[in-house]
Amino acid sequence: MALKRNFQTLDTFSMSSMTDVIFLLLIFFMVTSTIIFPAAIDVNLPQSSEQTSTKPVTEVYIDAESNLYLVADRNDSTQTLSIPKPVTFDQLQADLTAIQQADSTRAIALYADSVVDYGKVVRVLDMAARNKMKMVLSTRARQQD
Repeated sequence: MALKRNFQTLDTFSMSSMTDVIFLLLIFFMVTSTIIFPAAIDVNLPQSSEQTSTKPVTEVYIDAESNLYLVADRNDSTQTLSIPKPVTFDQLQADLTAIQQADSTRAIALYADSVVDYGKVVRVLDMAARNKMKMVLSTRARQQD
């Protein structure tokens, strides 16, 4: 007695599960790409054990070669970020004055490399103080020994 199979093999391949996997990977990479720090400036921050809850919108960078960069039009609500533009001390003073006139409550973060001359850091802090702006000196967390 011969047993007969009641099903037929299909010659097509269903791609529905493959497209689901692709869409999940796409969503994963879109979400994780917003977590990546956007600035391409290499700054070795000094260590500190204290933190602040202030969320600065404007960022000033001083790299190891004492070059100044400004990120002024960052919009956190839509996750759009500007590319840091190189500025001089005079341009930075003018930009900080314009920013203060547009939004007097805006906080500014200063990312200064640990090898930068202390006088340059104080000069930027002084610019913000003259414009009556809140300035946050960014550091990295102290390593636990």
